[in-house]
Amino acid sequence: MRRTGGRALTEFEAFAAIDWSGQAVARPAGLAVALAERGEAAPRLIAPPGGWSRADLVDWIAGFAQSGTRILIGLDLSPAFPFVDAGAYFPGWEASPSHGPALWALVEALSAQDPHLSVASFLAHDEARRHFRHRGDCGDVFGTGRGRLRVCEGVQKAMGLSPYSCFNLVGAAQVGKSSLTGMRVLHRLRGAVPVWPFDPLPETGPVIVEIYTSLAARAAGIRAGRSKMRDGAALDAALAALGSRPHAPLARYNDHATDALLSAAWLRAVAENPTLWQPKGLTDEIARTEGWTFGCI
Repeated sequence: MRRTGGRALTEFEAFAAIDWSGQAVARPAGLAVALAERGEAAPRLIAPPGGWSRADLVDWIAGFAQSGTRILIGLDLSPAFPFVDAGAYFPGWEASPSHGPALWALVEALSAQDPHLSVASFLAHDEARRHFRHRGDCGDVFGTGRGRLRVCEGVQKAMGLSPYSCFNLVGAAQVGKSSLTGMRVLHRLRGAVPVWPFDPLPETGPVIVEIYTSLAARAAGIRAGRSKMRDGAALDAALAALGSRPHAPLARYNDHATDALLSAAWLRAVAENPTLWQPKGLTDEIARTEGWTFGCI
């Protein structure tokens, strides 16, 4: 398996961070995109009139493949469910896929009629719903506590972070719907844009990685529990810690915008660190089934 190579494979000319949303509307308010060029210039928000749709982002990312742009794109979502702990994403379901891209295809097939790349039909499926904790309805195989975690999410806990199970759909910290809508996007990009570590790093063009915005905050010196920046001064201090110049003032500061900007600067600061591309816990099986959060070591 060749998942990494020489330094040239990790040299990028641009870095994008996308704060994701699972909201089932045309243009989710939580979608935010920041772009950083190589060097020290501050990241900038990329915001089309009216905001982003998930379909817009598919086209935007695919455009880098068409142009051959060497860009590292971080998506703040989980690209797969836990697999290693139970030997399957959905134990007991005959249709349970055996690897990440097959999981994306299943989510797409069951949600194909849902608008805005949402996933209501998948979550309503008799077998799928059993594995999720829904509002007012916990599936009979969800488990206990926060639910099942991927191997890299166990690493996150060891790093002092607080991951939630992708099978949890309840509460402000839930990531299940974001991850499922993201899987529909990854399915559409399949064959055009590699997703690490499901795919080896290519020598040219764009690469997608999973990010966790709290990792960027930690790297910028922001203490646990205080990772949200809601003013320009706090954002500039965090950017400076990552070697970035001050940002252009925003019309409105919110968690989505500041998380995306800081994460783009973080990707630029750490992308050439070989340790992050070769985490000691990443095996071939995990790379094929669960994936890995970039920056977890």
